[in-house]
Amino acid sequence: MIKQMTQMQPADVYGIFYHEKAGLQTTMNLPETVEQFLKLKDYKGKKGEIIEIPVLSDKIETYMIIGLGEDEHPQVQDLQKYIAKVVKKAKGNKATSVAILAEEMDAHEILLISEALVVTQYDFDAYKSDKKENTIQEVHLMTTHKEAMKEGAILGEATVLARQLVNEPANVLNPIALAEAAEQAGKSSGFEVKIFDEHDIQKMNMIAYWEVAKSSDNKPRFIVMTYKGNPESEEILGLVGKGLTYDSGGYSIKTKDGMITMKSDMGGSAAVIGAMKAIAEKKLNVNVTAVIAACENMISGGAYRPGDIIGSRGGKTIFIQSTDAEGRLTLIDAVDYIIKDEKVTKVIDIATLTGACLVALGTTTTGIVSNNDEFYQSLDKVSKLTGERVWRMPVFPEYYEILKHKEADLVNATRMAGMITAGMFIGEFVGDTPWIHMDIAGTSWVSSASDYYSNGGTGAGVKNLYFMAKEMM
Repeated sequence: MIKQMTQMQPADVYGIFYHEKAGLQTTMNLPETVEQFLKLKDYKGKKGEIIEIPVLSDKIETYMIIGLGEDEHPQVQDLQKYIAKVVKKAKGNKATSVAILAEEMDAHEILLISEALVVTQYDFDAYKSDKKENTIQEVHLMTTHKEAMKEGAILGEATVLARQLVNEPANVLNPIALAEAAEQAGKSSGFEVKIFDEHDIQKMNMIAYWEVAKSSDNKPRFIVMTYKGNPESEEILGLVGKGLTYDSGGYSIKTKDGMITMKSDMGGSAAVIGAMKAIAEKKLNVNVTAVIAACENMISGGAYRPGDIIGSRGGKTIFIQSTDAEGRLTLIDAVDYIIKDEKVTKVIDIATLTGACLVALGTTTTGIVSNNDEFYQSLDKVSKLTGERVWRMPVFPEYYEILKHKEADLVNATRMAGMITAGMFIGEFVGDTPWIHMDIAGTSWVSSASDYYSNGGTGAGVKNLYFMAKEMM
């Protein structure tokens, strides 16, 4: 847990900000060695310029001076990178304590620093026999914004949970295990969780979801999470997370290399569970209901096939062009349920949905499809606060024509505008409810560690969903 620091305390590694014009951004008296070293090196504090100064007292202390350039407020991504460098330096030095002197930072910047201090300590090494021990025992943050510091730590733990869920191998985290993880999060954080099994799913008329789920020996689980922070309000934010704990592609089978990371195809559900954890622990004055249609997309004699025509909970028929376009089939039944049965007033679905999004926007930006300008503008504003970048894709009448099929109402995969039509396919089941689709296929995973990210799941979406809930307060 991060502790507030109001006066200088001993630490192994210090992080101190330096403004190019205003100089050191701390009111603390630093060792004379630090001041002398900065003068000797003619340190200017240019943006991203980090210098390490070892000081010998009772032990060796490292002062990391972080240049902010002339920016009054650093960019979110930059701020988190700076904190990551401090934490990684501390871990590399086998330090037991870290202190960040951030008296000049505003409340939101403190939230981001606090979140980064938690997240950057995480590594996925649960299955390694020679795992590197994290020696950091104490983390101090000098600030007057205590509540922002606490909120950032809550968000950090929520993001770590999402990363851990994504990183777990599919032989460990199957649909039942994912449901159990949601239940555990609900018990520890304060939200209600209900789990429905394969028999319930069929009784609930989730036809499209069941078509995907039925071929696996690991049975599906439909997860419903409820947080009522404002019982007097009729406004309910609905969150829908894609929960494919493994995706082989079905009969439209993926390549060998393409299947290796498909344990991550439940990144949307991880983001939803993480967001619910943070929302409940912060006790936001808002109502949120979240659902996950958890299952595996496998191959068996009973699996659905390319060329099949299937139904859906929403009543539309679907021609199966590809069994590897399965996530949207699970999502449409989940969206139909959360709108009709849970009576949510706004809905966001989040999914590792299309390779087309990765091609279009790379690994830095989440693709968005929405039917409501005002709702999207809220997300656009939020993304600038969180640093989780988003980009809205166009929805033109011509794209609807691509989704039509001569033998059924809709086709589940198209040859053109793949990311857009995938989102619009889900949109066919939301009616007039304000809706946002978030495609995190590119942002949910990194293949190698860098700065703020450890190898594997990123926890993409947790912060955006959390702040979207705050927007409804």
